[in-house]
Amino acid sequence: MQHEPIIFVGTSDLSGHFRGKSFPAADLPARLVRGVGLAPTNLFISAFGPIHSTPFGTRGEVFLIPDPATRVAVPFAGEGGEDFFIGDIVTLEGEPWSHCPRRVLRRALAQLHALTGLRVLAAFEQEFTYSGVPAHPAQPYELQAYRQQGLFGERLLATLRQAGVVPDSFLAEYGPRQFEVTVAPAIGLRAADDAVITRELTSAVAYRHGARACFAPLPEIDAASNGTHVHLSFLDDQDRPALYDAAEEWNLSPVGAQFVAGVLHHLPSLCAVTAPSLASYYRLRPNRWAPVRADLGLLDRGTSIRLCPATGVDAEERARHFNLEFRVADATASPYLALAVLIQAGLDGIRQRRRLGGEQTPARALPSSLAEALGELAANEAAADWLGADLLAHYVAFKRAEIDSLEGLDEREVCRRYAEVY
Repeated sequence: MQHEPIIFVGTSDLSGHFRGKSFPAADLPARLVRGVGLAPTNLFISAFGPIHSTPFGTRGEVFLIPDPATRVAVPFAGEGGEDFFIGDIVTLEGEPWSHCPRRVLRRALAQLHALTGLRVLAAFEQEFTYSGVPAHPAQPYELQAYRQQGLFGERLLATLRQAGVVPDSFLAEYGPRQFEVTVAPAIGLRAADDAVITRELTSAVAYRHGARACFAPLPEIDAASNGTHVHLSFLDDQDRPALYDAAEEWNLSPVGAQFVAGVLHHLPSLCAVTAPSLASYYRLRPNRWAPVRADLGLLDRGTSIRLCPATGVDAEERARHFNLEFRVADATASPYLALAVLIQAGLDGIRQRRRLGGEQTPARALPSSLAEALGELAANEAAADWLGADLLAHYVAFKRAEIDSLEGLDEREVCRRYAEVY
């Protein structure tokens, strides 16, 4: 039986799912120009499928345009391959749509560069539970746990490299069946693209193994939690690192210290975007190796922001390795929106010349629920500029509808529902 190749174009939407449309591969030249049509409400499909809240209803039209730089075309012998693009959403007039997640991140990156001359170098660590190994007691970081996953890890790294994403590590994590994949840092928008591609290809390789990769923040209420940690540093226009200064407190350059102070100041409201599910807050509890306060630590994996080690034989090498790790994120977030609000909060710190210490001591507790985090976000006047006033209001309503859709369920059932779809 004959078949015709199909290409998919998608975006990581408000629920962090990669959604879009497909078209015949023969139409690619035209689709690179005009894309595929979408109802604006497509961006407001809930994490679980139904549309609970949308400001657009059945009205309107936007277009999802494939970005040629993001194409993933990876064959799987005898099983069909993966062929997809990440796209930008534009209006009927061809202008960037205000609700497009990639547009929101592009705007944050441009504002940072305009103010400081700096570019973001970032990478996402992604933890997940892999069903393709036998159920067994936890074997954290053990070689035996690595053996039991067979060729899954090797095939995943090979697939990532074929797709143009540079793999950094693959390891057995703390919990049973839990693994982590990390990729090399990339500049700006590409870092978020790589996060989306990595997540999709992890699921693709698991599927070809007859298994599933689950990225839900807490697959079971008593299980080890899955985080998505964002590593970030700065480069100037000459590609010199600009976050590290050995002579300053915390080894942070003055602009780096202001950036971190801004993130800490706004962190309770950032949670609504970086940890945007009910189950996210079951993870952000004591004794889960996850943050519970808006705090900064040097080499401390219990803090919201961990300053990673500056290693090397000379100052330049140490500066290139030095980065901050933002640990209050998980895979229910769109990487574009998460990185955008992180940058915008840091930008506020730079503009306001915020300082570490003082208001950060003692550190403020993180929200204990998504509802509390959304309240913080809605009350944060700066957030209207970060996302745009319309998108901010629509996002808060969208997430509050998600809370309402799970009303009456206990924590165990809530975790199960998220584990089914992430």
